[in-house]
Parts: sequence; C-alpha cells; structure tokens
Amino acid sequence: MIDAQSKGADPYEGGSGEDHHRRANGRSNGVRRERREQTRTALLGAAERLWAERGIHGASLDDIASAAGLTKGAVYSNFSGKTDLLLALLERWTAQLNGPETYAELRDPAVPPEERFERAGRAYARCLGGENARLLALMLMEFWLYGMRDYTAGWRVAEWYAERRTTLARNLREVDGLRAQERATLAVALDFGLALQHLLDPDRAPAELYSQGMRMVLGRALT
Repeated sequence: MIDAQSKGADPYEGGSGEDHHRRANGRSNGVRRERREQTRTALLGAAERLWAERGIHGASLDDIASAAGLTKGAVYSNFSGKTDLLLALLERWTAQLNGPETYAELRDPAVPPEERFERAGRAYARCLGGENARLLALMLMEFWLYGMRDYTAGWRVAEWYAERRTTLARNLREVDGLRAQERATLAVALDFGLALQHLLDPDRAPAELYSQGMRMVLGRALT
C-alpha cells in the first residue's frame, strides 16, 4: 500500500502535491492582495490628511508617499497619478457616505414628515460636531477646486453630487411646479452651504437651522 506522503501529498492536509501547490499559491495571492489593500489604504489616508492641510496642489505624490511611510513607486503601482488617487479617494467616500444619516432620516417612511425633519436636524448637528467635520469640509472644497481645473476630476465630482441628489429625490414628489430632482438640488445646496458657514461661524450660522431649512425646501414634497 502506498501512503499519501510517498505520492507527494501534504502529510498534514492530504491531497496531491498539485493540490498543495494550488493551496500555497492561493495563500500567497491572498497575502499579496491584503498587502496591496493595506498600501492603498495608507496612501489614501495620507492623501486625505495632506490635501486637507495643504490643498491638493500643495502636497505632491512624493509627500503623500513619505507620509504613508512608502516610496513614490508604491503610489504609481496603485494609482496612475494624482487625479487617479483623488478619484479613488472620492470613490471611497462615496462608499462610506452612500446613505448619509441625515438623508436616511428624511427618507424613513415609517416616521411622520415633521418628525423626520427634527431627526435629520439632530443628525446634521452631530455630523458637524464630529471630529471629522472640518476634514470633510476641507476635502470637499479641495475636490471642487481641483474639479474646476481638471475635466476628468470635475466630471467625477459632479457625479458624486448627482448621486447625493438622486438619493434624496427618491422620496420626493413634484409639488408647486418643482420636480423632485430640482427640489433635491436645492436641498443639497442647503446641506453643504450651511455646513461651510457653520464651521467658520457656528454662533451666527447654527446647525439647528438645518431642520427649518429642509422643512422650507422639501415641505409637502416629502413622501
């Protein structure tokens, strides 16, 4: 009788030598994917911090690589350039903010509209009071400025705003001759515009205005 080991099998896991080779390759590929993801995460985090502090034009790819503890080659092995890195960061934000808490409160059909406005206002105040509020506002402004100067980036930033409007418009109806998408556009303008004013001047532009403003903009259009 020939045992498994004499046929080249893994004496601990069983199977042929070819099976063992495939498992080893699978583990190796998994380790490489994990390392690559860790590298991308480090670069995105460094880009977010530096671009918020210095502006997108004020921090080079060398600066970002250094802040992440990596080489510039690591940047180019993951991103084709600054615009690609910026768009990847925006994509990550899209995934994280695919259903903003304030919009989720406004869209909850199980809650009466009036209470939805109040809940959304509280969620908005919590967001602006969080430690990442300033970073978020700075990065949004940097994205907008960069997008105004770069067509590719500008198109993607515009799509990001469009996704926010579409999310909100799903629970709106046409009222007083204003279509759902148009009303959502005004609501998003209030959302970001109030945040920018509040972060500079919280006393004269209180976050509590959010619920009142949304009530005025959305009003009877909210389903």
